[in-house]
Amino acid sequence: MLVRSQFKERLKELRFEKNVSMAKVQKDTGISANMISFYERGVSEPTGEKIIKLAQYFRVTSDYLLGLSNRNEV
Repeated sequence: MLVRSQFKERLKELRFEKNVSMAKVQKDTGISANMISFYERGVSEPTGEKIIKLAQYFRVTSDYLLGLSNRNEV
């Protein structure tokens, strides 16, 4: 699925751009590091709630995170 592919790439990209570890994302969002890893590998898909949490955390739109838009400003 294209959205899954875009999501995992964008999540990984944002984490590296912001220089934050999976453990840091877990601490700040409450989303386990294992789930972050699953999302980045495309093993699991996040719920709407998790997408919103991650978009807010990285200060991007959910559309950007899902690959539905190339504009990442909030």
